[in-house]
Amino acid sequence: MRLIKSYLALIVGFTICASSYADVEIKADVVYGHKDGMALVYDVLQPENANGAAVVFMVSGGWFSRWAPPENRVQQFGHFLDAGFTVIPVHHGSAPRYHVPDAFTDVSRAIRHIKLHAENHGIDADRIGVTGGSAGGHLSLMLGLAADAGDSSARDEVMRQGNSVAAVVAYFPPVDLREITGPNDRFPALNFSNEKAAAISPILHADAEDPPTLLIHGDADDLVNISASQIMQAEFQKQNVVSEFITIPGAGHGFRGDDAVLANNASVAWFQKHLLEGSFAD
Repeated sequence: MRLIKSYLALIVGFTICASSYADVEIKADVVYGHKDGMALVYDVLQPENANGAAVVFMVSGGWFSRWAPPENRVQQFGHFLDAGFTVIPVHHGSAPRYHVPDAFTDVSRAIRHIKLHAENHGIDADRIGVTGGSAGGHLSLMLGLAADAGDSSARDEVMRQGNSVAAVVAYFPPVDLREITGPNDRFPALNFSNEKAAAISPILHADAEDPPTLLIHGDADDLVNISASQIMQAEFQKQNVVSEFITIPGAGHGFRGDDAVLANNASVAWFQKHLLEGSFAD
C-alpha cells in the first residue's frame, strides 16, 4: 500500500475550460443492446490527439446509471482526453428495476460491443481500460476479474466477442456483496438473492490472469470502508496480480479538490503505463 502525504504540492492543479475541448469528436448514444424494449447506450469521446487507447467509464452510482448529454461530460474527463485517451462512458439498466447482476450483464455486453466495433471508434481493441467509482468501481473490478472469451456458438455477434480489458482503475469499490445483499431502501439494486452474491463479488474472482489493477481509496470513507480495498489488494498480492493500492489520507467517499487531482493523475499514469507502454510501445 502506498500512502500519499507529502507530495500533494508537487502536483500541479488544473482548471478545465470547455473551450479547450472544442475538437473532441463525440458519438452520442451508441446502442450496444436492448432490454425490455429499451436501448442500452454508450458515448464515445475522442480527442484530437487520440492515442489509440480507450478508457471505458462506468456511469454508475449505487448501480443507478444517470444519463447526461455527452457534451456535459467532456470536462469530467479532461484529464484522460488531455492525455489522448478516447473516453467511453457506458450506461446500464438502473435500480430499482434492475439489480447488480443485471448491471454487470449490461456493462459486460458493452465491452464486447466496443471491442467488436473498435476500428470504427478509432481505438485498439487490445488497449481498453475500465474505471469507475463506488458501484462503478465494483463493476470495473468485475469486468477485469470475470472476463471470458465470448460464446463462439452465439447467434448474436456481440456475444461471440470476448470482454476482457487490459487495465483497471477502481475508486473505493465494494468488493464482497455477500455481506450487503437483500432489501435495501437506499440501494435497491442490492435487493436480490444472497445466493447470487458470490458470482458478483470481485473478492472471489481474482487470479493470476487478471489485468493490472489500481485501487484508490480514502481512509475516511464512511460508506465503503477502506477495508474493502485492503482485502482486495491482499487478494491481488496472493494471486500475483499486477496491482497497486493508493490511500488518500482524510478523503471520504468521492474525491474533491486536491484529492480528485491526485486520483485523476494516478489514473492517467496507470493507463499510460499499461495501455501505452511495454508491449504496446511502437
